[in-house]
Amino acid sequence: MSSPVAPLQDRRLRGIVFVLAGYFCFTVIDSCAKWLTIAGMPTGEVVFVRYAGQLLFVVLLLGPRSGADMLRTRRPWLEVVRGVCLLASTAANFLALSFLPLTVTSSINFTMPLVLCALSIPLLGEQVGWRRWLAIGIGFIGILVIVRPGTQAFHPAVLLSLTNVVFVASYMILNRKLAGVDSATTQQFYAGLVATVCVAGFAIHGWTWPVDRVGWFCFVLIGVAALVAHQFITIAHRYAPASVLAPFAYLQIVSMTASSWLIFNQPPDVWIFVGVPIVIGSGLYIWLRERALQKGAVTEVAPQD
Repeated sequence: MSSPVAPLQDRRLRGIVFVLAGYFCFTVIDSCAKWLTIAGMPTGEVVFVRYAGQLLFVVLLLGPRSGADMLRTRRPWLEVVRGVCLLASTAANFLALSFLPLTVTSSINFTMPLVLCALSIPLLGEQVGWRRWLAIGIGFIGILVIVRPGTQAFHPAVLLSLTNVVFVASYMILNRKLAGVDSATTQQFYAGLVATVCVAGFAIHGWTWPVDRVGWFCFVLIGVAALVAHQFITIAHRYAPASVLAPFAYLQIVSMTASSWLIFNQPPDVWIFVGVPIVIGSGLYIWLRERALQKGAVTEVAPQD
């Protein structure tokens, strides 16, 4: 019999604090990954280090307290699918980071609430009316402003960032489905295990060790940051619904821009300042619309919004 799982609670302020801390850790993950790939470490190895490190720290730091209960899950296949979605998003994101500045990848990541809204139709059976579809379309116009297809500034790696967004949105939906079902430690364990097993074969071929202290620091930190980030995000979804937490992802642009500028000397260009507000505005509209629908603030024709 598995250990008791903390129930869902309506403590939204606490959930917001946890999700903000989690998103800051995601900036740390991306910064470490970019540093390692720029230093010449293969992307497959960086992905492996990120998940193997997470798995190692889960077992060493959380395993003694949880014991065998860490291995017990009430929804094993859901845990596997969640782990695969997380792995796919990370692989696409890390590969994109080797070509694009953090400001661009993080800006594209802001389409996640838009994709989440679109995926809620097949995955959650929700209805999305014309107003929210219009907001989704406007949001992607903002992305076109940022990446400027057809110009010399466009890089095909933006398609990898968009792929990352689709899998992140799927992962977020599965987070909510598993909240209150499996413990945060169990979710962490299976996320690390699934990804580590899947990518191990690619990482071992052509293995490369860091060559300096900064590289070793990133090599270790990426696993620790991954453990903390996903632990915080998982806990946040126990205290607040995804519709409440989603808008706070936009604040990550602050830490991402700082890292891109101060660490990698890649400041944002003017098109970031034009496109990002469009994307954020679209995401916030969808968030406000969904909250209004949930509160019954619209009439019976709300599903045709």
